[in-house]
Amino acid sequence: MSNDTFTTTTSRSWFSRIGSAIGGILFGVILFFGSFVLLTWNEGRAIKREKTLQFGAGQVVPVTADEVVAANQGKLVHFSGTAVAADPVSDPGFGIGADALKLRRDVEMYQWDQSEKSTTKQKLGGGEETTTTYSYSKKWSSSLIDSSRFQVPQGHENPTEMPVSSETFVAGGIHVGAFQLSPGLVSMINNFTPRPVTNEEAAAASGQHSTSMAATTGGVLTIGKDPAAPAIGDLRITYRQAVSGPVSVIAAQVGDTLEPFIVRNLGSIEILKVGTLSADAMFQQEQEGNVLLTWILRLVGFVMMLVGISLITNVISVVASVIPFLGNLVSAGTGLLGLAGALPLTLTTIALAWLAYRPLIGIPLLLAAGALVVFAGSKLWKARKKPGTPPALTENVSNDPPN
Repeated sequence: MSNDTFTTTTSRSWFSRIGSAIGGILFGVILFFGSFVLLTWNEGRAIKREKTLQFGAGQVVPVTADEVVAANQGKLVHFSGTAVAADPVSDPGFGIGADALKLRRDVEMYQWDQSEKSTTKQKLGGGEETTTTYSYSKKWSSSLIDSSRFQVPQGHENPTEMPVSSETFVAGGIHVGAFQLSPGLVSMINNFTPRPVTNEEAAAASGQHSTSMAATTGGVLTIGKDPAAPAIGDLRITYRQAVSGPVSVIAAQVGDTLEPFIVRNLGSIEILKVGTLSADAMFQQEQEGNVLLTWILRLVGFVMMLVGISLITNVISVVASVIPFLGNLVSAGTGLLGLAGALPLTLTTIALAWLAYRPLIGIPLLLAAGALVVFAGSKLWKARKKPGTPPALTENVSNDPPN
């Protein structure tokens, strides 16, 4: 066993586990009801965004970037052109500049990191014994690692603050032809590529800060005594730049500037894509992104509901764990019961949300969710009549969510 590995063994009584399980019920209830809020809000958000983009696709006016036409004032316009900056961009802290629209400074610190691995054994009487092995290693991290929370902080102390933070620097006066880009559009420029630091720039930065700096063969700026043998607290800084290039824009024309196009009671439209794209292609990408986000949030809502049910029913498993085998059996049963409950409830919530917006889709979806609940209930009822068979383990009902 190395000096950077430490193992502990802890025991919890059955009464302690019961107390924790009861405490977890409150958090489970919050997750359970919070999932309904998230799922309902997500469906409304998705439909509003879809309608906003559909409206914009029918209103957008193609223009050229070289000329501002007064007749298009307030209209939703689309154009492609080369994004350029009127002023240079640089990192004033280290004197690193770039002929670009943006300059990104990514900072990492060499720190101690703790990893842990645990195994838990059930004991007769409902208690449990947990063995945890803590391992310590050094690594580069972009965030501060709080070593005071380590199991063994002695000998693994990290600095308490990052002396330099990551930051993005933006050039002044970014425009495309005759149009000035809004801050919102500028934030969408993300074509970052590496910007290596030269030895000369590293030497100049070192003199500016009166500390040891060097540029590695990969163009990374290092701050420390020996770049080849980093010590705790050393820094390495990587630069990336977004250079001038073609972009496509959809936004509201306000004079020679661009602002979000407001669709009353729905949302706003302000889109920038790197490259030369048609308005149809840009709206299609936005619709696809909206669908992807909708499914991600649906999954998050489902998981919240499932975890909430698990926390609420966990106390049953703990009570049964007086006999370890019985506790494991009940735990598996409550897990399947939670899955069988979370899925139809998620579908029902989505269907009810759609009723307010699209009844022709919401009603069939609600009927499907109801049928799923009836089917699962009938299976559980039949299983109860079979002696010796745990009801929760007889059927794992599942159904794919509709599009």
